[in-house]
Parts: sequence; C-alpha cells; structure tokens
Amino acid sequence: MKLLEIPINERPRERLINEGCDKLSNEELLSIILKTGTKNKSVKDLSLELLKQCKNINNLKNMSFEQLLNIRGIGKVKAIELLATIELGKRIFLNNNVKNNKRLTSSKDIWEATKYLFYGKKQEYFYCLYFNNKQELIERKLLFMGTINRSIVHPREVFKEAYLHSASSIVCIHNHPSGDVNPSREDINFTRSLVEIGKIQGIPVVDHIIVSDNNYYSFYENDNNFII
Repeated sequence: MKLLEIPINERPRERLINEGCDKLSNEELLSIILKTGTKNKSVKDLSLELLKQCKNINNLKNMSFEQLLNIRGIGKVKAIELLATIELGKRIFLNNNVKNNKRLTSSKDIWEATKYLFYGKKQEYFYCLYFNNKQELIERKLLFMGTINRSIVHPREVFKEAYLHSASSIVCIHNHPSGDVNPSREDINFTRSLVEIGKIQGIPVVDHIIVSDNNYYSFYENDNNFII
C-alpha cells in the first residue's frame, strides 16, 4: 500500500502528532525521515527494505554512506539525512555535554563524557583533551583516524596543539574497535614516550585512556610505572 492510500489519521506524520513518537514503529519513523519513495517503490517499502538490509535496527547506527547508497532508492540526499539523524541521536543520548571549561577530574569522568565520540566506530580514533591548570577542558582535538588495528600519532602533533591553546596538561584517549581495552605493546611504548616528552616540555600527559563502547582502560589508574 502506498502512503497516499493510507487513511490520513493512520499516516506516520499524523500518528506522530496525535499519538506521540513512541507509538510509531521503526518503519514509520524511517518513513518520516526518508520523506519519499521512488517511482517504483513507496516510502513505506523503502523503509522496510532499509530495515531488512540492516537486519536489526541497532545496526543502523553502524551503516556507512556507501552502504546506504547501495540500497536501491536511497540516494545521496537520503543517505546524508539518515546519517545526520543518527549522529544527532548519538550526541543527544550519549554525549555528556562536554563543553569548554568543564571540569573533568577522573578517568571515569573523561570516559563517560567522551565515549559518544567512539560509539560504533570501526577504526581507531585518537583524540587529545587539553586542560588548563584548574583541570577544566579548554580544547579537544581529533589527531588521527586509522585502520582497525593500528594508530600512529606523532608526538609533535600532540604538543603543538597544547602550545596553541596554552594547555597545562593533556589527556590522550583512543578506542579499540575490537572491544578489548587492554593496551597493546605499541600503546604502552607510545604512552611512555609522550609522558617523557611532556615532562621535558612542562606540559604533563596525565593519562592515556583506551575505550570501547562499554569499558575503558586508564594508564593512570592501572600502570604503576605511569608516573606524572
């Protein structure tokens, strides 16, 4: 059945207005976002096809631009709108409102406040958080996006940003897409190198946090050799 053949009061938009978002099915919500179908496929059918392709609604958050374009009926505009909607949802429900000058005083605080940045990512993302002498966040920088098993960041990039923002300390944070937050030998060597450079530069690296969707590892909390 085409959308126009559905009685007005039973159409997704009208049901949302009259009954609320929570009463709509996944297919109805997607129909509202997609807006239109194609010449040969109604928006309802297109929504059902999208749900079929992602198999589980939870997998929709991991679909890439290219994967969406492979679904017949979804062009660049619809793919962009879907990705923007998903990202906005992540920021609303996973972002702990990390703002400049927000005090973050523990590794757990930092993980809770930034984990939305890594949610569902399939490759490594390396960020540095820069703090003033009150441990208030003054800047956050994405310094590297890499493959699923390797992350290479040159220390000069880490400290260049620290000087640009007059930071007093640095916390590094990156994800392990595998879900295993235990540090690799490369992670350990790189972290210790950053700590030593930080001591020389007078801008200490106070922690390096490795995260997954549900857990984190803090060098500061776990490594007895991690001396600031």
